[in-house]
Amino acid sequence: MTKRIALYATLAVGALISVFPYLLVVLTAFKTQRQLNSTQPWLPGIPPTTANLTEILGGDFPRYILNTVVMTGLLTLGQLVFTTFAAYAFARLRFRGRDVLFWLYVATMMVPSAVTVIPLFLIMRELNLVNTWAGLLAPYVLGTPYGIFLMRQFFKGLPAGLEEAARIDGAGPLTILVRILLPLCRPAIGTLTIITVISSWNSFLWPLIITSGDETKVITVAIATLKVGIGVDYNLMMAGGLIALVPMVAIFVFFQKYIVRSVVLTGLK
Repeated sequence: MTKRIALYATLAVGALISVFPYLLVVLTAFKTQRQLNSTQPWLPGIPPTTANLTEILGGDFPRYILNTVVMTGLLTLGQLVFTTFAAYAFARLRFRGRDVLFWLYVATMMVPSAVTVIPLFLIMRELNLVNTWAGLLAPYVLGTPYGIFLMRQFFKGLPAGLEEAARIDGAGPLTILVRILLPLCRPAIGTLTIITVISSWNSFLWPLIITSGDETKVITVAIATLKVGIGVDYNLMMAGGLIALVPMVAIFVFFQKYIVRSVVLTGLK
């Protein structure tokens, strides 16, 4: 009994530490500047105010939200399509150098993303894609090593007899992939979707470097540039952070069953 109490207490403390930053975002977003300076950060402002949300939504922020939605949607769609095809090729098709090529590609996950930012920017500059949607999307829309690794491992865990039976019936590789294998991969696709959406929505370094105008500015860059004079308006920044946080929480709640199913199925293989 004592061990169980200690375990629950440890989990509760860990949960509190994890949730506390988000709680500060919510509380600060509904405080005035005076309340922010006169109350403790973990205490709510009384009375709460929606002036920060009204002010930030009354400017160009809705445009940045739309830009982020478009970027996230295109990156997610592109990664799901190209990652699925690449993973299927690495898992099921036979060609010379397949495994060597796959592990070389996966090995790029060991390279910090900050290392590749400058070479990517130089490439985009030579292609005249700086401050364009094409430049913003190009480095990541064709898939990521992690996504291809995840889907490949899931494909390899599916029974080979399904493909063999389909080939006997005259089905080609594309038909087998779309009509037989993909319906069985919904847990992995759900997991990849939520990972891609969250990473794309929260992307900051590459959009900051490759874009400079309002036409392509995303929400993370917009929040970072919320300044008044020589200071920082923390109320507006937290209001922007709250707006950026709500869709992510909703998406996680919607997709969490796919994550659980993916972990369970992977553990059984």
